[in-house]
Amino acid sequence: MSEQRNSPWTLDTRELGRRPGLSRKFERAVETTNVLGVEGVITVPKGAPVEVDVLLESVVEGVLVSGTAVAPIEGECSRCLDPISATDHDIEVEFTELFAYPASVTEATTDEDEIHRLVDDKVDLEPVVRDALVLALPPAPLCQDDCAGLCPECGGRWAALGPDHRHETIDPRWAALTERFRTDRDA
Repeated sequence: MSEQRNSPWTLDTRELGRRPGLSRKFERAVETTNVLGVEGVITVPKGAPVEVDVLLESVVEGVLVSGTAVAPIEGECSRCLDPISATDHDIEVEFTELFAYPASVTEATTDEDEIHRLVDDKVDLEPVVRDALVLALPPAPLCQDDCAGLCPECGGRWAALGPDHRHETIDPRWAALTERFRTDRDA
């Protein structure tokens, strides 16, 4: 619990009291404590700055937390395999979660993993933001929306090869005959 009290992801809700209707806004930049996502594909790197803009609202059963988080992403394009740089790409997510008060009806009638709980009148945003970011990461990231990918013949990037790039293709049924005539002429 002492980790949670000192974490920059933790917000104190005591100013709200338990009076429904009161709210408080928080804006802060915090760093990720782990790599989020699939390494080698797309991630929010460990130690990346996450801009969090949150509204805490006191409701009857607990504290409703809603807001946005913006984080840089890194990975590689699924079409051309070029790196996706954290400086060029950010991901923005929205989230809304209820943190139940201890001994509330919601806390008593839900399983522990169904809803978040207030601990010592504090809200831990890290699992909420982490889940939202990981679920929003694209399964097939692209460096650009119109990335053409790689040429299947030579492996060059279509964007760099140009529109006139072509490979001579020979019907496999004639390939042996073509090879035979080439060697006869060269000899």
